[in-house]
Amino acid sequence: MNKIIKYTFFDMIRSKWFLIILLFFLINAWGMLYFSTSLSKAILSIMHINIFVIPILSALLSSIYFYNSRNFIELLISQPIKRSSIFLGQYLGISLSISLSVLLGLIIPFMIYGIYNGNEIWNFVNVVINAIILTFIFSSISYNISLLINDRIKGFGMVILTLLIFTVVYDAVVLILLLVFKDYPLEKLSIILTLLNPIDLSRVNTLLKLDVSVLMGYTGAVFKKHFNTFEGQIVSYASMLCWIILNAFTLLSVVKKKDF
Repeated sequence: MNKIIKYTFFDMIRSKWFLIILLFFLINAWGMLYFSTSLSKAILSIMHINIFVIPILSALLSSIYFYNSRNFIELLISQPIKRSSIFLGQYLGISLSISLSVLLGLIIPFMIYGIYNGNEIWNFVNVVINAIILTFIFSSISYNISLLINDRIKGFGMVILTLLIFTVVYDAVVLILLLVFKDYPLEKLSIILTLLNPIDLSRVNTLLKLDVSVLMGYTGAVFKKHFNTFEGQIVSYASMLCWIILNAFTLLSVVKKKDF
């Protein structure tokens, strides 16, 4: 599995996508630092970009890589190698390469700016950690969808639909539920709904750290009410890690039954 991780990792690094993602985050980070009046505002702006762009990039690139390497995967399956090693190795290699490009794109401008000398260093670290976790979550979701659907076009369509559900539809449904049932106690329901969406978890986690109450919304306010800042972050991190673990187990169960 280590060899497959290394091969996939360096294969992704050599591709044009690694450079595109790196430049995208470099330019955005420089722009936010240049136009923002404070580091906290720049970090907040980066967070908003991350929670929408990273899921899209991670999901689409993972799906593209899987479908483009199907012949190579079939060759590996014909060898005396465990299926779990093949697919977990590819998934980890893809996720690590995307994470590295995002990491470099965010860290280089902020380090040059001198964030390590200020009080915002831990807020920035929190944003970076959330970005990496989102990368692993949506890479695994996309990889599972691609495994289940053999047709490339249908697979891409399902990945895009899943992204739309998490980024747009989910929040709209939550808002409608809160408006329709506003006369009922919905605090516990809103916490559960937040835990079921990794993008919302990442947003609330970062806002709890930054303590920007105005931008938290109803779910963020409820999260802060039931958990203090530290407890809320622990719960959100644990929930996002559960997303990664659950998707990894799903991947292993799918590849055992999948007929290649």
